[in-house]
Amino acid sequence: MNSSQHGLAVALFAVIVLVTLGITLWAGRRGQAAEEFYTGGREFSPLQNGFALSGDYLSAASFLGVTGLIALYGYDGVLYSIGFLVAWLAVLMLVAELVRNAGRYTLADVLALRMRQRPVRAAVGSASVVVTLLYLVAQMVGAGSLVALLLGTGNGSAKTWAIVGVGALMIVYVTVGGMKATTWIQIIKAVLLVAGSLLLTALVLIRFHGDLAELMRAAARGSGAGEAFLQPGLKYGTGAASRLDFFSLGLALVLGTAGLPHILSRFYTVPTARAARRSTMWAIGLIGGFYLMAIVLGLGAAALVGSAAVRAANPAGNTAVPLLAQVLGGGAASTGGVLLFALISAIAFATILAVVAGLTLASSAAFAHDLFARAWRRENERQVTERQEVVVARIAAVVIGALAIVLSLFAQRLNVAFLVGLAFAVAASANLPTLLYSLFWRRFTTRGAVWSVYGGLVPAVLLVLFSPVVSGSPTAVFPALDFHWFPLENPGLVSIPLGFLAGWLGTVTSREPADPDKYAELEVRALTGAGAA
Repeated sequence: MNSSQHGLAVALFAVIVLVTLGITLWAGRRGQAAEEFYTGGREFSPLQNGFALSGDYLSAASFLGVTGLIALYGYDGVLYSIGFLVAWLAVLMLVAELVRNAGRYTLADVLALRMRQRPVRAAVGSASVVVTLLYLVAQMVGAGSLVALLLGTGNGSAKTWAIVGVGALMIVYVTVGGMKATTWIQIIKAVLLVAGSLLLTALVLIRFHGDLAELMRAAARGSGAGEAFLQPGLKYGTGAASRLDFFSLGLALVLGTAGLPHILSRFYTVPTARAARRSTMWAIGLIGGFYLMAIVLGLGAAALVGSAAVRAANPAGNTAVPLLAQVLGGGAASTGGVLLFALISAIAFATILAVVAGLTLASSAAFAHDLFARAWRRENERQVTERQEVVVARIAAVVIGALAIVLSLFAQRLNVAFLVGLAFAVAASANLPTLLYSLFWRRFTTRGAVWSVYGGLVPAVLLVLFSPVVSGSPTAVFPALDFHWFPLENPGLVSIPLGFLAGWLGTVTSREPADPDKYAELEVRALTGAGAA
């Protein structure tokens, strides 16, 4: 693209930024109370929250990463997208209504109803910050790849400044607008994302006259792998370790959603548990439709752009969708190609901005509400006021945003969908076992909860540090070093069972028995909503 074409794309980016900043300033004037900051006043309808849930979930990993994986690896990339969708059945059946009734602002609120507050909030709050940081890194790496492609440069400085810019914007969204601004940004982003995906999907199908079989054959030819592109094994079937890695990834994707702090916190933005369930059903419909379109877009990118060209633009495939848009519009030199490329790039950028805002809010809430206001306070110490808590949450958003920027600068080589898979693995290992035990196991104790969180969190993080993700491979964070000994890229296969096992061991070895009255109170509140916030 020439400089004027770059200017058009940058102008659309600027429009997205200005609109979202306007929403943030409007929402920031609506109230400064803790309930307003954390939940947006619980005023959103099921439809609105359904769009916001899908906006939170359909991140850069979905729009950029999953479609890129399909464009590069065909069948194996499609399997990746299925894991993201199936996860929502667990959310709908197991946690949506119960979490809305039992909690107030964060996941730790649910557990603290029947456990000793300080140790449980310390463990769950720490795990929530780790999960959201991993997820934040994925979104910001996607932003770096997107802006570098937009500016037509592969140098590191463009990606670095893109990551810094996105980090600065997400800090503004959270510190000024809170949950109300974040939710409206998510809703607008979800509408744009679905509309943009529908447009591209229609153009791909028109190009192949609605013949899906021909689209698949063309994708196989464009991939350079032939028929292997349409069969399992191109990415995950090269050996026993590769197959185990894929199973580990699938397990993390299916179980991790129900433990993601920014997804669980969204159930508190609706007035009732019934509204939480209905919003989940709206989210499932929107997310399911999107992933069906993502399959078409990934195949279209392989067929029309070519897997080699996708890999040349970004080795992880993160720029497959913008490149496809350019081709569908008529090519890099055409007005239509430039317009469509700029439009889709702007939608992808809006996707990243919306998700990082939700993640930053969830992590700052966990820090301020769980760690600062409760876990780090002695029982005889003066309690923190709501106003002080909100101030700390805003400060935490700045610190967490800065930390995410630094970590993202080291992870630019990695596929964003893969990075999100790591966040899912940690959520499934640390948060999900604790939540399920607390809701459904009468004997579960405080020691069991603490052991369950750390028994999943610590192994998951350690296994990632000593895996091929960090060292020992050309695409690792430190490619020149090799200190890996764990063969799998995703730790879920080991760390998820360890989280459940640690929770059971902690409970059966606990000297302090579970309080049956507190469990009864939790059960009544979770199932009926009596006493819910």
